[in-house]
Amino acid sequence: MSNTTKAEILMNIEPHEKRVAIIENGVLQEVHIERENQRGIVGNIYKGKIIRVLPGMQAAFVDIGLERSGFLHVSDVMPIASDENAGIDLNSKEADVRKWLREGQSILVQVLKDPLGTKGARLSAHLSLASRYLVHMPDLDHIGISLRIESEQERDRLQSVMKEALSQEHPRGFIIRTVAEGLSAEALRKDIIFLQNLWQDVVDSSSTVTKPGVVYQDLSLATRTLRDLANDRVEKIRVDNLDLYSELCRFSDKFVPGVREKLECYHSNVPIFDMYAVEDALAKAIERKVPLKSGGYIIIDQTEAMTTIDVNTGAYVGMVNLEETIFKTNLEAVYVIARQLRLRNLGGIIIIDFIDMSDEEHKELVLEALGKALEQDYARTTFSGLSELGLVEMTRKRTQESLVQFLCEPCSMCQGKGKIKTVQTVCYEIFREIKRESKAYQSSGFIVVASSQVVDALQNDESFGLGELEIIIQKPIKLQAEMSYAQEMYDIVLM
Repeated sequence: MSNTTKAEILMNIEPHEKRVAIIENGVLQEVHIERENQRGIVGNIYKGKIIRVLPGMQAAFVDIGLERSGFLHVSDVMPIASDENAGIDLNSKEADVRKWLREGQSILVQVLKDPLGTKGARLSAHLSLASRYLVHMPDLDHIGISLRIESEQERDRLQSVMKEALSQEHPRGFIIRTVAEGLSAEALRKDIIFLQNLWQDVVDSSSTVTKPGVVYQDLSLATRTLRDLANDRVEKIRVDNLDLYSELCRFSDKFVPGVREKLECYHSNVPIFDMYAVEDALAKAIERKVPLKSGGYIIIDQTEAMTTIDVNTGAYVGMVNLEETIFKTNLEAVYVIARQLRLRNLGGIIIIDFIDMSDEEHKELVLEALGKALEQDYARTTFSGLSELGLVEMTRKRTQESLVQFLCEPCSMCQGKGKIKTVQTVCYEIFREIKRESKAYQSSGFIVVASSQVVDALQNDESFGLGELEIIIQKPIKLQAEMSYAQEMYDIVLM
């Protein structure tokens, strides 16, 4: 997030659903949703049982007490590499999954990714607990510092503070988060004590759990938001629920005291998401087509394997020449794409199909703009240069379902294809079905029950074909329109 970014956090709390929106410079950038029956499990710690070891995949399936078994790769079990230790080569014998895991073994694991589709949760045996300024990893043998803290002087200071606070010759087991930059030693000490006590609770709880199940649950959506997202650039955090407001005030006083003055209880007859136009933005965020102010547009298509984004000039004709029109459209699309990635929570492999540019300087400027726009993203992103076909391959860290996956389901009419058969196609399918049934069954005739659009076509444009079919089978065919039938639906009834 740039230094000039002014942000607000809005919390819409209902008994059945909790929603958090991040507004930057008046525009919705992110939305996080948590439902009571669909709460994500990322960050939860489970006591698991290895049910199957897969040497060929260097992984194992772990029963953690959920409907689907979790997936644990050997790289998430072996010791973590440190500055002095490069870690174990995944191609060596030491990395053989059978050396580290065996069937029937009990193991504490943490969820890295929620179950998605038919896939179980992605797990890690490297456990971590996060606070406002630190992440505690008990099996980490050194102190790590966020790479976003660039000042060597500040990095050395934080190392010294941690060494003094832990009172150890070789302090270990913590990662210093970006928000700790410039923090006092006392604030870090409080976080260390909190995390050490929390870890002891996890250890104690795990000893009482006798079968696969949860040992520790991560904070709720609202408290995670305060912990992770309420940085210096956030000016206000508005909550529309008095009970939650009081809870967040207590949480803030204990763990993030600088945030308390930013909390505000929202009171108005107008729902908070309506007041800030969040509902309208959410409705548009599940559409394929996203308009650009210039008249161009982008098309976003999400599949299980990847997401593709296609940039088009649309109605934009420019003022100078074609190359300049293409450049300005691509440049404008960059910032819209960066926002849509965050808003829709798109992750995994993403292919951006920019309009082909012949000017090398324009290509460099578009890529530079893309990198700058992605800097504001909280999720880790990487991207390649423009290919000869004008494509940019990028990745964005995915830990949860996308907005569309969370809010939508496959269309019952088209079965997720995104398209339905034409009326003419359905009519010809009906003709073929009647032919088959006339040979298979004895009847005095047939009744076709179909949608009104199909019946209209059979009575008009396709009436000649229907008449010919009656002559061929030598039986009458009656038509019946059913308003509740979708365009592809029909039934053939024997008379």
